[in-house]
Amino acid sequence: MPELDFDGAVAVVTGGGHGLGRAYAGELGRRGARVLVNDLDAEAARSAARDIADAGGVAVAETSSVADPAGGEAIIAAAVDAFGRVDVLINNAGVGRPKDFGDVGMDDVHLSLSVHLLGAYHLIVPAWRHMTAQGGGSIVNTSSSVGLFGQKRSAVYASAKMGVVGLTRVLAAEGAPLGIRVNAIAPVASSRMAADVYGKLDPKLDPARVAAVVLALAHRDCPVTGEVVSAGGGRLARILIATTDGYFSPDLTVEEAAAALPSVVAGETAVRVPTCAMDEIDLIRQCFPDLDGFPMPLR
Repeated sequence: MPELDFDGAVAVVTGGGHGLGRAYAGELGRRGARVLVNDLDAEAARSAARDIADAGGVAVAETSSVADPAGGEAIIAAAVDAFGRVDVLINNAGVGRPKDFGDVGMDDVHLSLSVHLLGAYHLIVPAWRHMTAQGGGSIVNTSSSVGLFGQKRSAVYASAKMGVVGLTRVLAAEGAPLGIRVNAIAPVASSRMAADVYGKLDPKLDPARVAAVVLALAHRDCPVTGEVVSAGGGRLARILIATTDGYFSPDLTVEEAAAALPSVVAGETAVRVPTCAMDEIDLIRQCFPDLDGFPMPLR
């Protein structure tokens, strides 16, 4: 199959000085993108940019924080000043503070939200303006299986990462007529943040295998938008947010609901995959025969 190139594209990678972000930035540079490498660690950002340049690519380093709106504006402005446009935005910057919920303080909450969820907003808002004006672009956000499926000692992190899923879904719908694709990655890779979480699996979790999926999502020819893709160790898979057919009674009572709940959550085989909230609401409409010809309008 032909190699995917990013010739002429400008890519912004946050948290690009270490781990996954560095893998993304390096591969983008190798494939012809001009890369802005953002990282709070100035030396790491400069080192990653030098590696790209030494390999024949073009890159600049930038050290603003994604945790505040001014930082997000500065990062995107630096890319536009250096290269004239922004075609790819990879929101990768992250921070981890695993704690039992009883030990969580509001400083933990504010830090995680400001980096993971608000940090995505801080970059997307200015990038969206440029992508809209130039006729399109690609955004890859970073979610996590921790947010989608849960994990002890990760309430704050999970909250932020699930918020990224909702943001991704909505922006994909709004971005489609503008030529802007928005997806999210749920990465599994050896990293400083993961530490020894993966045990004996860790050596098989090369960040390059996640970078392969991120670049596929970011490429101008990718037809996918609004998806959350799990990636790690060479495996990639679609993560679904779905609903079962459930239980229906037109005069549902508290007692009926209590009796039905165990079977409703027991893993029915009939699974629906709504494309948006109105699609899920339409499953209620389908329970009423008199509304058979009146599907919920998608928004």
